Amino acid sequence: MPLVPMRPVLEATVAHGYAQGAFNVNAVAQAEAVIAVHEMFRSPAILQGADLANAFMGGRTDFQNGTLEDKKRGAKNIADAVKRFAADSPIPVVLHLDHGKNFDSCVAAIEGGYTSVMIDGSSLPFEENVELTREVVKYAHARGVSVEGELGVLAGVEDHVFAATSTYTNPLSAVEFFRKTGVDALAISYGTMHGASKGKNVKLRREIPIAIKECMNHEGIFGVLVSHGSSTVPQYIVQEINALGGNIQNAYGISKEELKAAIPCGIGKINVDTDIRLAVTRNLRELFRDHPELKNDDRVGGIWTLLDEKREAFDPRAFLPPIMDTVMYGTGDDGTVALVTDAIRRGVQEAVGTLIVEFGSVGRAPLVEYVTLEEMAERYRKEG
Repeated sequence: MPLVPMRPVLEATVAHGYAQGAFNVNAVAQAEAVIAVHEMFRSPAILQGADLANAFMGGRTDFQNGTLEDKKRGAKNIADAVKRFAADSPIPVVLHLDHGKNFDSCVAAIEGGYTSVMIDGSSLPFEENVELTREVVKYAHARGVSVEGELGVLAGVEDHVFAATSTYTNPLSAVEFFRKTGVDALAISYGTMHGASKGKNVKLRREIPIAIKECMNHEGIFGVLVSHGSSTVPQYIVQEINALGGNIQNAYGISKEELKAAIPCGIGKINVDTDIRLAVTRNLRELFRDHPELKNDDRVGGIWTLLDEKREAFDPRAFLPPIMDTVMYGTGDDGTVALVTDAIRRGVQEAVGTLIVEFGSVGRAPLVEYVTLEEMAERYRKEG
């Protein structure tokens, strides 16, 4: 089916009491794998392309320096792939921009084919964050596109998002933010952290989403709370990477038990990126261990060179530049390149499949109302 806005997927989480995982992708093969594993579990799917992932998908291998033009090309590339895989899919599929840096990045994603966007104004003073978010909501909702904002600061590093310390979300400010901006979802800071080094035995401050949701319910405000920085960082994968020549140190995630306990407290969307990166990196290292002849292959040998040089890295974008056409368009996916993309798909499905089950979205696809962008735009207009 055509891609859907995120709002009806979020509404189903509220109505039926589960959380929807949202999974970041940086390559056509990753997008294909995320949709396939959701289909297997009859779960709705939210695929996320981060702002700088769009730059990478636009051909900018040094994506930290990506321009708006890079992001425009990349947004279209990933949207074209997701639309292609979703076209014959029986499940609702959302393509969501993660950590949109500014208004122009959100517009680029929407014009490229995204059906939901996040605008991250969390580093701004409250009123400036409200104004920026409200501007994005006005533009996006007129086109049926859902919007996520952010209030509070998560520590850690993810693409261009960096903070040394956390600032927990004030529940009263969160309710005011929903009321003033009209966002569909809000990322909050309640103890999670970006990146792979979240610290051991993290305890989430569940009283924060509880307080926000109680106040929203009293005032009749709809909105779903989002848990960013929520990768579980499976220790068995970290250990396997290191046994295969990697050097990943002090990598600990949020336990599945902590995340599951936050769901009845009001968390309806849980973002995961690092788990996928780790599983794909482990599979790439295994591939070259099991097929050493590939290290000198004309098409994929360069991937091994980068893996060997960057032993501390676990973001596949660090290793995949030698096959950028396949990453960006899915072309040339044959021969030895197909061995690489198969490893990528299997890693994605391992990481994502586990969490679909844990978060409770198995079998929920039929519960999501199918709404086109045009129909959603009309709903927003009437609400607003």
